Amino acid sequence: MKAVFFDIDETLLSEKPLIMLFLPQVYTQIAKKLGISKDKARELFLNEIMGRKETYEWHDWNFFFKLFNLDLNYEDLLRTYPHKLEVFPDSKPALEWLKDNGYILGVITSGPEYQRLKLRLTKLDKYFDVVITREDVNAIKPEPKIFFHALEEAGVEPRDAVMVGDSLQQDVFGAKNVGMTGIWINRRSEDDYYFADYKIRSLYELMTILRREERDESHI
Repeated sequence: MKAVFFDIDETLLSEKPLIMLFLPQVYTQIAKKLGISKDKARELFLNEIMGRKETYEWHDWNFFFKLFNLDLNYEDLLRTYPHKLEVFPDSKPALEWLKDNGYILGVITSGPEYQRLKLRLTKLDKYFDVVITREDVNAIKPEPKIFFHALEEAGVEPRDAVMVGDSLQQDVFGAKNVGMTGIWINRRSEDDYYFADYKIRSLYELMTILRREERDESHI
């Protein structure tokens, strides 16, 4: 195995603390604009999000801010509240280990360009050789196009690459569909559909899997 690719949100870090901060502002602005209650505003906003789930637009907070004509910008929120991005405790140690052991590291994200800003603000960007967002290829996971572009940028074949992510559909299915190894990080103990090549609860387990892969390859 030569390269390891990662999803960002709920794999390396969580933006949930930031979301919990700005959602009340969203509901307040919508309520004022439409003359409705905050509860109704919340319902409208969340229904719009769920109705577009897994689409290209679903991955971009700014799309929804503009849809409701809100005075909010996600890049501004990130820069104002960088401490609200929560890097998981196992992320940096795992990335350090992978880097020290010579793996090519990459990110494949369905999010827009501000995903790169997340990596910079959390100081995770220094670990990655390749970062591919939806806007690099006008495609989102699990479309093969975004995976093939990342592999090409990294200079590796699918059989020599691993994809680690929290979404079975986007990350694991997308990776396996192009011939990569799919590793599902299941931090929330969700139901297992036995589809991933490997299932892990922590990135520390990733190191164990890759050590095993290295031993197996050395005996071939």
